[in-house]
Amino acid sequence: MLNIQAIYEQFIHDVAFTTWYEYIAVIAGIVSVWYSRKENILVYPTGLVNTIIYIYISFKGHLLGEASVNFYYTIMSVIGWYMWFKKDVATDKPVLKITRATGKEWTQHLLFFAAFYIAIFTALTQLQTLFYDGVIPWADALASASAFTGMWLMTKKKVESWYWWIATNITSIPLYFVKHYVFTSVYYIILLIMAVLGLISWLQKTNKNNPHFSNA
Repeated sequence: MLNIQAIYEQFIHDVAFTTWYEYIAVIAGIVSVWYSRKENILVYPTGLVNTIIYIYISFKGHLLGEASVNFYYTIMSVIGWYMWFKKDVATDKPVLKITRATGKEWTQHLLFFAAFYIAIFTALTQLQTLFYDGVIPWADALASASAFTGMWLMTKKKVESWYWWIATNITSIPLYFVKHYVFTSVYYIILLIMAVLGLISWLQKTNKNNPHFSNA
């Protein structure tokens, strides 16, 4: 296990090799999460810059689960962009509103997560055996499956998306660090903080629009 001194030394060493495109991806990702917290549709175009670059970074670092996640992000960003853009003809306001999941929806979310975790873990375990020995199946599958779930719920403006983003960020911090993408690891620390703030912000909005939730 790395001690604090070893972590610091690895950080200083690896940050010197951070590429220009990783910096761009990180900045775009932070801006995208800031927009999502504000419920601003610009979350999607800025997010596309981030995800497209991270598809390449993930493949390069043998993070195949994360590569699949970013490919999924790219597709879902286009879908989410459309869903968030749709407006009510009568009021000219967005059709989609921030809501909380019902008990039935929570079950669906957990099943969605479990299905992707099992599929990704199984695939990565096979790939590790065949030729990608740098893969960490359980961690990569956990980060990937929670991210798949979070992105799916974000397109639907569900408060619970932030819980899955928090799980993704916590898992991704050490995952990218051990792969020597230390700047990205720091990026996920920032995203973790922003995800907590996003959760608080969206909870406040639902409590304001639906007072019975705050009294539950």
